[in-house]
Amino acid sequence: MPPTLASLVQHTALKLTVRAGADRLDVPVRWAHASELADPVPYMEGGELLLITALKLDAEDPDAMRRYVRRLVGAGVAGLGFAVGVHYGSVPDALVDAAREQGLPLLEVPRRTPFLAISKAVSAEIAAEQYRAVTAGFAAQRELTRQALTDGPEGLLAALAAQVDGWAALYDASGAVVATAPGWAGRRAARLTADVERLRERPAPASAVVGAPANEDRVELHSLGTGRRPRAALAVGTAATLGTAQRYAVHSAIALLTLTTERSRSLQAAGQRIDAAVLRMLLAGQPDHARAVAGDLYGGLLDAPFRIVLAESAPAARPADGDPLAALAETVESAAARAGEAVLAVPDGRRLVVLAADGGAALAACADHMTAAEASRAAGEPSTGDEEALVVGVSAPVGPIAAAAGHKQAEQALSVARRRGRVYVEHEQLASGSVLPLLADDAVRAFADGLLRPLHEHDATGRGDLVASLRAWLSRHGQWDAAAADLGVHRHTLRYRMRRVEEILGRSLDDPDVRMELWLALKTTTGTA
Repeated sequence: MPPTLASLVQHTALKLTVRAGADRLDVPVRWAHASELADPVPYMEGGELLLITALKLDAEDPDAMRRYVRRLVGAGVAGLGFAVGVHYGSVPDALVDAAREQGLPLLEVPRRTPFLAISKAVSAEIAAEQYRAVTAGFAAQRELTRQALTDGPEGLLAALAAQVDGWAALYDASGAVVATAPGWAGRRAARLTADVERLRERPAPASAVVGAPANEDRVELHSLGTGRRPRAALAVGTAATLGTAQRYAVHSAIALLTLTTERSRSLQAAGQRIDAAVLRMLLAGQPDHARAVAGDLYGGLLDAPFRIVLAESAPAARPADGDPLAALAETVESAAARAGEAVLAVPDGRRLVVLAADGGAALAACADHMTAAEASRAAGEPSTGDEEALVVGVSAPVGPIAAAAGHKQAEQALSVARRRGRVYVEHEQLASGSVLPLLADDAVRAFADGLLRPLHEHDATGRGDLVASLRAWLSRHGQWDAAAADLGVHRHTLRYRMRRVEEILGRSLDDPDVRMELWLALKTTTGTA
């Protein structure tokens, strides 16, 4: 406890006597200051014990004393010490009455007690309090370190909650609650997700104080990590502002959790190298070797149907936009961790390869991450740039033996997504609908225009309708009577027109490849399904 007026009164060597404000002696004293100025308020900070001899005051004037005491109370002075036997033989009644009216503690200082002794007593108590706080802080640091080494982050949070007489929560990189202490704080911590998200947008280290609603606690949020983007966050909830010893405990917890986070980061880098090796073995058709290297790292992921996700960032993505691949990997891994799933994510330059359980939470989080971005872009909403810089292709469910085929499927889906201006395409979608949208690019249109141009030029002279006749004949699979009926001409007229098509194009309609190319050319130029 810091020094108070009560502790000074109880100091036997000082011999102080309470003359007013006996019910307010528990007020903390920040310092003891002697001043004979008629108005010392401009030089006060609040919380001081002001010591005077009334050298320049008319201490027997009731009005003057009321004004004087009122100014001291307004400045937040903790108390007033009046030395007797210097200018006044006793404390004047006018000052005593004014102090009682304003509720200002008034202490009588005997002549044999110098002001210096009071200042030294206050200073000694402040130093002792600081020493106790530092000692308690070191003790808290040792306890937090012990808990971190023996029980990990969960034990550290429990020790921290006990030290601050409140609660503590740890959040992962996505802002999800990882652990809380005590257990009842989980619901309170979950309500701070939006505040944690805002904190993560600031470079580490960063902190914020969350304003507590009525009947709730005061919460401090601290980011964890040494990189530009925080790796985690710590929340500490207390009923009041943290004291010095509690502050030491919080800072120690931040340092220990940051070390744990960075150590996990190093282990993560080593794990990514194993992930890359396992992935290379799977794609090389060596599932048994992949399982031998992986061991139990991925649980049953390599034995059950999984999908391969291939994400690629746009070359124009700027570092200022953040790392969209890292953001996607973070989303997928966090969702997998919360669901207790195993996931394999391997960054490869501007690409990210992910193996995720079919129908699992990680795959759903990936789809949500990308489809939400696609919906926002379609609605014309502003974007951070991270999601729009990505294109994602997803394979059909495959097993370890077919991993290479799954990777090829993801490549195909990625290519189609890029061509269609989409951000997320699953391989199954390629087998539904029409093949024509896959041909909608400039190269295919140029081929179609070049192939059919001689027929369009012929028709432009008014000497026949070869293009329409060709379309009708192909749509009827070469059935003369049906095609002629559709055109409203005699079948001999249609036969003549098809011979002219062969002559103009220099190709035989008996060749199925020629018929296929002409049909696709007609569909591409008309845009009909």
